[in-house]
This record gives sequence, C-alpha cells and structure tokens, in this order.
Amino acid sequence: MRTMILALALTFAATAANAQATCNVEATNKKLAGAAKTSFLKKCETDAKASCDKQAADKKLAGAAKTSFTTKCVKDAV
Repeated sequence: MRTMILALALTFAATAANAQATCNVEATNKKLAGAAKTSFLKKCETDAKASCDKQAADKKLAGAAKTSFTTKCVKDAV
C-alpha cells in the first residue's frame, strides 16, 4: 500500500515538473539569441528567485534550509 501511494506521489510530482517549462526551454521555444536571450534568462531567473523565496516563506523555512531550498528551486526553474 505504501509503495502504491509513493508511486502515485512521484508520478504527480513528475507531471507537475514537466508541466512547467524551464527558462532555457522557453528561450529556445521563443527562438531568442544574443542579448535578447540573456535579458530573458536574467528576468526569468529573477522571477524564479522571487517565487522560490515566497515558497520558502510559506513553508516557514529559515537559515540553511531556506538557502538550500531556494538554490535548488531556482536551479530547477532555470
């Protein structure tokens, strides 16, 4: 029973991750290059950091846990 619940949770997490395109994928899909791509990626990373900071605050993380969570979250988004 635990295995089935874990499998369902992992499937849901993978689906959610695939539904949200990363910054690099979006830039490629928009066929951006040069300065336009750099600007887009910088803004996308800034937006991702703000979103991840909010998620960390919602989870009431602080210190090293917040830093670790935010770093991984931004890395995944970019």
